[in-house]
Amino acid sequence: MVVSQEAAQYDKVQAQEKWQAFWEEDETFKPLDDGSRERRYVLDMFPYPSGDLHMGHAEAYAMGDVVARYWRLRGYDVLHPIGWDSFGLPAENAAIRADAHPATWTYNNIETQARSFKRYGLSLDWSRRLHTSDEDYYRWTQWLFNRFYERGLAYRKDSFVNWCPKDQTVLANEQVVDGACERCKTPVTKRKLNQWYFKITDYAQELLDDMSQLEGGWPDHVLAMQRNWIGRSEGAHVDFRVEGRQAPITVFTTRPDTLFGATFMVVAPDGELAQELVTDECRPAFEEYLEQVKRTTEIQRQSTENEKTGVWLGVHATNPVNGEQVPIWAADYVLADYGTGAIMAVPAHDQRDLDFARKFDLPVRTVLDVDGTDPAQTGVATVGDGAYMNSGLLDGLSDKAAGVARIIEQLEADQMGTGTVQFRLRDWLLSRQRFWGCPIPVIHCPSCGEVPVPDDQLPVRLPDLRGAALAPKGTSPLASATDWVNVPCPSCGEDARRDTDTMDTFVDSSWYFFRYCSPGYTEGPFDPQDVRNWMPVAQYVGGVEHAILHLLYMRFFSKVLRDMGLVDFDEPMLRLLNQGQVINQGRAMSKSLGNGVDLGKQIDEFGVDAVRLTMVFAGPPEDDIDWAEMSPASSLKFLQRAYRLAADVTSPLTVDFADGDAQLRKATHKAIAEITTLLDSGRFNVAVARTMELVNATRKTIDGQAGPADPAVREAVMFVAQSLSVVAPYVAEEMWEVLGLQPSVANSAWPEADLSLTVDDTVTMVVQIQGKIRAKLEVAADISEDEAVEMALADAGVQRSLDGRGVAKVIARLPKMLSIVPQ
Repeated sequence: MVVSQEAAQYDKVQAQEKWQAFWEEDETFKPLDDGSRERRYVLDMFPYPSGDLHMGHAEAYAMGDVVARYWRLRGYDVLHPIGWDSFGLPAENAAIRADAHPATWTYNNIETQARSFKRYGLSLDWSRRLHTSDEDYYRWTQWLFNRFYERGLAYRKDSFVNWCPKDQTVLANEQVVDGACERCKTPVTKRKLNQWYFKITDYAQELLDDMSQLEGGWPDHVLAMQRNWIGRSEGAHVDFRVEGRQAPITVFTTRPDTLFGATFMVVAPDGELAQELVTDECRPAFEEYLEQVKRTTEIQRQSTENEKTGVWLGVHATNPVNGEQVPIWAADYVLADYGTGAIMAVPAHDQRDLDFARKFDLPVRTVLDVDGTDPAQTGVATVGDGAYMNSGLLDGLSDKAAGVARIIEQLEADQMGTGTVQFRLRDWLLSRQRFWGCPIPVIHCPSCGEVPVPDDQLPVRLPDLRGAALAPKGTSPLASATDWVNVPCPSCGEDARRDTDTMDTFVDSSWYFFRYCSPGYTEGPFDPQDVRNWMPVAQYVGGVEHAILHLLYMRFFSKVLRDMGLVDFDEPMLRLLNQGQVINQGRAMSKSLGNGVDLGKQIDEFGVDAVRLTMVFAGPPEDDIDWAEMSPASSLKFLQRAYRLAADVTSPLTVDFADGDAQLRKATHKAIAEITTLLDSGRFNVAVARTMELVNATRKTIDGQAGPADPAVREAVMFVAQSLSVVAPYVAEEMWEVLGLQPSVANSAWPEADLSLTVDDTVTMVVQIQGKIRAKLEVAADISEDEAVEMALADAGVQRSLDGRGVAKVIARLPKMLSIVPQ
């Protein structure tokens, strides 16, 4: 007997509460971790606890959960952990407003998010939960800093840095977007400070080379972004000697073959070199210009639209290939921390140099005949390759590679330069002048210098500062905690001072995935054997906005840990899935735009399953979702229809599926085969569509002659429940229970498709004559060519088209196509 629709209603609220409790008590999603199954590690980029979960979280974590649940059904031992990136400025700013400690805001928000994660039905192993602001986590962040310091990978230097006037802290170049702080959008200025850096440039070539291991697993555009950021350039270091200066000025150029066209030099005004070179006579104008430069952003300085400005430093350098004296200028389009902070200017063949030369009436000499024009006259630099002219030993050549090789050979012979490789990548600035972060474990001693805090004295705990004491002052709030700052030197015992900067939070997120493998380990940041068991991560899920910052840093960390002997692989993440953005009415959600969507209200109205299903079904995971165009109400209706299938099943548990309706069995096994392939390839939305088709086919069978007692109905509904469980876990659990099966569906085994049932008995064969379709015939899937020709020639439409002509040639693509060429 078929159960009425009214009696078979899926209670979304009751189901959520029931199965959350079951999963927690059963520890359903805690991996066995005993080696009995192949291990797979699924990782979501961990959240920052800025408030409750929002629509973006709903999409991102739904995608990761599809992978984790599916792999678990396929028999893998799946690690799918959760934690919080819990240091950072928002907590500190909130604490200042509330006159409280940042930990209060942080951990309250963590608990709010944790409840929401559980409500959202994510298959997480809660036993491995971590927070980067916990002492037993940041102890090991400090331990790792010490190891980097010992290897020469952590160092301090004076330099002009990006400074956010509002947050009163240094920003890495990657954290400046369009000239503004990426977090608070305040225009960034420059400030000279002594700062800590990680020497990521030591790994530039390896970071570039090892991307070959990620091809096919990471999106191509992410790999391209990283390659461009690393920015490998081949060229030469060229020495320009300056009278009265012992050391030459070294510049890097990718076109040493254009040296004969170098008519002036430019150095960064905010670099040490400019300060050293400027004469007393030119210093007042230079100092005035330097103040002007400090008020401009790096983006503005690099813009081709920016009007060229600069000052002469009062000195000349010697061009090493022709002995000419060339003036040295300071100009803002050269950056102090890129390359050597100096360039040779070849205005005929570089537009920025040409604009500068025309502005200040400097010589322009063409050394490559590219198109026969004279840049000095046209105002347009000629770029590319051409015959060398005005170039001494290169005249008569037209091959760039030969010209570059010959100049480098001459420079090396004269000891005035050498062939080399340079990278756009710069060292990672990690100092932050704020409180709520991991303290840098270094003590500064007047006698001993920099002394790392001994490992047995870690962690260096944060003092108890709160409220107004945290207000930004241009230096770290930690500097005001004198009892904390003033300590004896661990080496000599003399009075010394702690370093008062904290680490960039990207340090915390560069190794958290290792800690998940053994979160309670006390002998180190992680147990190397646990990492060997679980890593590399099989699937990483997160936003493309982290393509450069986080992903590059964590790759760097992994390589250092490998060189320390703690891990045995080059790359920590084998596959990367970037989910799209959830927008509304064609625009990013914003309170100011009034188009925000409250995730909690959507769940209250439609249920978790409907929201998750809507997210996954909306399109490919990497595409944006416009919530205004989505219909969670329709998703809920579909889920109710699927649930009613389970309520309608009347066959016993021990039924033999082979006795069931042949057509439904074919539909079921085709669905198994197709959905397996779709989930393996990340086409989650299409997998949902195939599940919907199977629901329709099953309903048709139940309502038809076969009825709800047919064994094929039970088989189909079981697979519907399993397929839905990766997307809509609560209704899937309810269906599984109604079917009389042991909980949970998450513990079931994904079925294998019977391939004999996926082959069609008949197919539609298209018959073409001279490229035009003349017939569509239902034929046996294993039809022979002779049989196909015989059937085609017997068709009336084919006969009319041939009009009595014979067959000159047959092209067969059986069983789907037969093409006839008439005589």
